[in-house]
Amino acid sequence: MTVSKSQQKATNKYIKKQYDRINVTVPKGTKDIIKECANQANESVNSYICKAINMRMQSEQNQK
Repeated sequence: MTVSKSQQKATNKYIKKQYDRINVTVPKGTKDIIKECANQANESVNSYICKAINMRMQSEQNQK
């Protein structure tokens, strides 16, 4: 599906307003492993990573 430049601009503006960005650096080869795991879970890489972070934070919160 082709997206117009104005639609992409509007989407980027929304994302910038609503979300924070975090750059994650992983060892070579790990990115492909994460992609494959996300695909197997029928999720985007972003969703997969966010869920993993949220599970870790929840687990640590429950340990307190």
